[in-house]
Amino acid sequence: MFRALSILAASLFTATSVFAQSSAGPAATTCGVPAPETGATPQQAIFPPGQYPVSLPAMSLLGARNDLPNPYQAGVDFGQLPPGRKWGSTASVTTAADNTIWVVDRCGNSGAGGTTCAGASATVNPVFQFDTTGKLLKTFGAGMFVSPHKLTVDEAGNVWVADNGSHQIFKMDQNGRVLMTLGKKGVAGPGNDEFDAPTEVAIAPNGDIFVADGHTGGGLAIGNARVVKFDKNGKFIKTWGKKGMGPGEFDVPHTIAIDSRGRVFVGDRQNNRIQIFDQDGRFLAQWFQFGRPSGMYIDKKTDTLYVADSESRDGRTNTGRFALAQTGYGFNPGIRRGIRVGSARDGSVRAFIPDPCPYPYASGSTLAEGVTVDAQGNVYGADFNQDVRKFVPTRARQTN
Repeated sequence: MFRALSILAASLFTATSVFAQSSAGPAATTCGVPAPETGATPQQAIFPPGQYPVSLPAMSLLGARNDLPNPYQAGVDFGQLPPGRKWGSTASVTTAADNTIWVVDRCGNSGAGGTTCAGASATVNPVFQFDTTGKLLKTFGAGMFVSPHKLTVDEAGNVWVADNGSHQIFKMDQNGRVLMTLGKKGVAGPGNDEFDAPTEVAIAPNGDIFVADGHTGGGLAIGNARVVKFDKNGKFIKTWGKKGMGPGEFDVPHTIAIDSRGRVFVGDRQNNRIQIFDQDGRFLAQWFQFGRPSGMYIDKKTDTLYVADSESRDGRTNTGRFALAQTGYGFNPGIRRGIRVGSARDGSVRAFIPDPCPYPYASGSTLAEGVTVDAQGNVYGADFNQDVRKFVPTRARQTN
């Protein structure tokens, strides 16, 4: 299916693999094009890559620029996994204070939510620690999660995982020993001690815990849509937000981060925006210029904001058929997917790592759903399509 797209994707992604044996999973070169059903007639692309008759504008309808400079080399596969292990779907990569890179995937499986790390996959480790060369330092977590979503490492080195499959939050030490659990296993609810598919955790300098909750019901009237705040001991403090499109309302709060001033940034994905609050939940601002936020990372030393847009689409396809809904989930017209880099202080956007998959996009996610940066300025993207990629600044090649 979509043979022309698959060939292009393979040339874009596999030619840049940094390791002799790639850890990328089988979906990494598909550009989000689903495999054809048994007996179905493949839908062939009718326009060569780059020749689709509708071009993306310089700026999307909501103000995200598509024409910013890209100061990074092409992405290369990252992470030397154990023999026989390949990346599963992942929404998360983050940098610890010691400059190591942490990733959580769905136990080698493709998919989100559900039970990707349960059943036969319960013996597979989903949590990984690497140095910046991709050397594996540590892996753990087999049997601990149902379907992990995003991972956070706080300043003390504690590892936090939001498991949207079990509706729980786990705090662990760096050997995987559980220090705290929030939420009720297998129970989705709106209570002060419940979550409905939580997505990510952010930790304030004083230890306060902020949880983005939840992933259920994007574009629908079901599921939680809020931020839940706890103290450092896990005692409930408050919650804010509800389903909606207004200031302080959410639809799939998919990612959360705190800047150097203590402001809480929430990636309100189905509303195609970032919302900014103080730590008491007072609305401060909303930004559309970073695209549809699947993942965010703020470098607190510089307040540089990295935002991954893996889902924006407008209903067009490269087959000449109405294969996608013209509105609804993921609808964000006139925007190119990729990683936008700018300032958490003033909202300016200065750089863009574009998705190499050709426009118009398929129905699935492509490129980074999670994003981070190391101390040397290298950017890392965690891909739902079973890969982690490293983007090295172009200047690094010039200075070597």
